[in-house]
Amino acid sequence: MIRLILFLAFLALAALGLSWLADRPGEIVMTWQGLRMETSVLVALAGILFACIAFLLLWTLVRFVFRLPAFMSMSWRARRRNKGYQALTRGMIAAAAGDMRYAARATHEAEKLIGTDPLTLLLRAQTAQLEGNRGLAEQTFAQMMEDPQTRLLGLRGLHAEALRRGDQQSAHLHAAQAHAIAPLSWAGEALLDWHVRRSEWSLAIDIVESNRKHKLISRETADRQRAVLLTAHAREQAGNNPEQALRDAREAVKLAPSLVPAHVLAGQLLTRRGDMRKAARLLERAWRDIPHPEIADAYLHVRVGDAAQERLTRARKLAELRPDDAESALCLARAGLETRDFAKARAAIAPLLLSEERPSRRLCLLMADLEQGEHGAQSGPVREWLTRAARAPRDATWIADGVISDVWEPASPVTGKLDAFSWNVPQEKLSGPVADLPLDSLPALDEPAQRTPMTATKHRPLAGQALYPLPSVPDDPGPEPDEKGEADRRFS
Repeated sequence: MIRLILFLAFLALAALGLSWLADRPGEIVMTWQGLRMETSVLVALAGILFACIAFLLLWTLVRFVFRLPAFMSMSWRARRRNKGYQALTRGMIAAAAGDMRYAARATHEAEKLIGTDPLTLLLRAQTAQLEGNRGLAEQTFAQMMEDPQTRLLGLRGLHAEALRRGDQQSAHLHAAQAHAIAPLSWAGEALLDWHVRRSEWSLAIDIVESNRKHKLISRETADRQRAVLLTAHAREQAGNNPEQALRDAREAVKLAPSLVPAHVLAGQLLTRRGDMRKAARLLERAWRDIPHPEIADAYLHVRVGDAAQERLTRARKLAELRPDDAESALCLARAGLETRDFAKARAAIAPLLLSEERPSRRLCLLMADLEQGEHGAQSGPVREWLTRAARAPRDATWIADGVISDVWEPASPVTGKLDAFSWNVPQEKLSGPVADLPLDSLPALDEPAQRTPMTATKHRPLAGQALYPLPSVPDDPGPEPDEKGEADRRFS
């Protein structure tokens, strides 16, 4: 639009100029070598204009003739470059598809036509990696570092090759160099993994802050990683610097309210400092959102030296906060067992036994402890519950990369990945092939193969009878040798 307005303005000025000259006629007389020439002003101007145009055309023609060899050379180089980039494109596609032979031919052709272009170096490195020629790949990536445009690409390639050969120190140095040049996601993750593997929690926190500052990770991810690192640092400083450890644990609780170890550690540190009320309030808030057995254990032992009856009182308070949760029932039953109030322990655990088709291992072991405390270690119900515990479903535990741990750790022991542990139930797999067997021939789990049909009836609790009666335990003919040994080991 602006160009159109300027063009119209130029035409208007030209028209005004011609109109001004037409209103003021005149003559131009020129005498040269006895020749006299007379013409008007407009004709003279038109002649000068045509003469200029002719001179420009002649100059362009002469210039084109003298530059024709250069144009031909440029055209030849352009065609050669186009052929080279076509070969480069085919090589990139072949390398991505895993065609080593075609990628090698395309690499040779591209290098012959283009030379040491950054893209040809990249194709050479990829082809060398496909062929397993690690030496050529590292040499190519090192050559990339000489050019500022490909320096970061060379560092990343050298970092990957160092990891492949297991040289963690060299990989860390390459990642640190790249991180110093520009904030990159892969470099930040590599530095974070390096410091986490070496338990350098403070340096790892600095890397997380740098990644968040440069927007390499989201704010939620940064808060979670920082909370995990602060928890690990607080656990490490709990013995030497408990005040700093408490500040770190509290900050971790604020950053990641779902991080159970942070709540437990903060409660334990407050308990050690003597702030029982603050510790209890913190653990109660955590229990409302995350009913976890470790939180329950920390809450029951918030005051060292308390009697079992006082722990039962605390267990009742936790159960009131989450009355419908299974962990509340287990916590209350365990506290009742410690006070030897077997009736209350049975009443607390009975709904779980009725609601679960296959009681979990922890539930079976708790029932075995209850039967032992009430009837002795050699009673039939104890052996029955221990037998059921041996083949009961597993309970939730800390799992990371297939590794089961009794305690939470900030990183995976296999890969070193930060925040890899999660509270889950281990997956169970069948030990033998059953796909060829008909479903009707498979007996039900924890039940005999032949079942007697039963009629569903309604029962009302009698006076003095528990509202949720425990299922009856079948008669036990006596301990088998293996079972007796297991019972003796359990209660010795």
